[in-house]
Amino acid sequence: MGNYYIYASRFFLPSGIENEGYLSVNEGKFGSYIKELPNKNETILDYSGKWIAPGLVDTHIHGFMGHDVMDNDFEGIKAMSEGLLSCGVTSFLPTTLTSDVETLNQVSQTIGDRYQEVKGAKIRGIFFEGPFFTEEHKGAQNPRFFQDPSIEIFHHWQELSHGLIKKIAIAPEREGAVGFTEKIVKEGVAVALAHSSATYEQAEMAVSSGASIFVHTYNGMSGMNHREPGMVGAAMTTKDTIAELICDGHHVHPAAAEVLIKAKTPEHIALVTDCMRAGGMPEGDYTLGEFPVEVKDGAARLKENGSLAGSVLRLMDAVKNICDWDIATIEETIRMASIVPAKSCHIDDLCGSLQTGQDADFLVLDTQLNLHETYLNGVSVYKNDN
Repeated sequence: MGNYYIYASRFFLPSGIENEGYLSVNEGKFGSYIKELPNKNETILDYSGKWIAPGLVDTHIHGFMGHDVMDNDFEGIKAMSEGLLSCGVTSFLPTTLTSDVETLNQVSQTIGDRYQEVKGAKIRGIFFEGPFFTEEHKGAQNPRFFQDPSIEIFHHWQELSHGLIKKIAIAPEREGAVGFTEKIVKEGVAVALAHSSATYEQAEMAVSSGASIFVHTYNGMSGMNHREPGMVGAAMTTKDTIAELICDGHHVHPAAAEVLIKAKTPEHIALVTDCMRAGGMPEGDYTLGEFPVEVKDGAARLKENGSLAGSVLRLMDAVKNICDWDIATIEETIRMASIVPAKSCHIDDLCGSLQTGQDADFLVLDTQLNLHETYLNGVSVYKNDN
């Protein structure tokens, strides 16, 4: 579209909220924000009464629109990418499930070879959720393939993906977890903790070794007890770690979400969806990995035992839920769904804010946080006509 200015009633800038001004877009990149135009001959996109927010960043998502990352079908991932624009997501990390090494080899290579082909939300990396977990809090992960962390296996996946793996989740009590963490953190990969029965001390040791993210906090981890704070206690008290939070009203009670946000502060909370293939689809029967799942009343549950099996949450709805629950400000909540998850995976130089020089990926919202339009590289790619 070339060069233009966006006029809007509110901008969620890296420095904070600004009202009534102009944000320049130059050849698909953000320019500067100004209060008054330098001259009256500029091209202006007039969004009077609307708000401009950064495109959201979903760093934990397995599927959408009937497709799953583990299908190893890149046409499906392309459909996910385009569908995510309706959720306000402009950047994401396709997320794997625990599986056999060969299947994970294939998924790594498929995404690594083709990730730049997507036309919608941009693939900024891969999140490996597993297979280095333990069984008690397995959730919808297949324990048949659990194993101790292996640097050699991980390096093979990373080689096949052309270095695209940005984040991997492990259980800190597995043998070799500390050494594994120390090694790959030095390589620029974020180590997350998940699906674990770890004690507080084991989790804290992993954090001391470089682990920096707690995956879907409260879910799939040892709970907090006054004599054994467990993984949840470690998530709340460790400094400079980021806690993922699924705010669909099923995974975490609003009061528990408020407790975590107050303990960590919003700058250390990453809103994620953990969405599976039924996201954006009618309720009914689906699969997550090899497991049958029923989606009913807005929740995805394993048929065998009723355990939650990912979600069908849209990230923009997570933002709205937090605000409806009145546990964070609108500005804080948007940051929890954009710049904070981007920082957690070291991709904040690419996305997550209306930062000068970054791709002009942004959202047009109304005052009720309804999504009206999604832009990629300064071009409108989705409009909500409702």
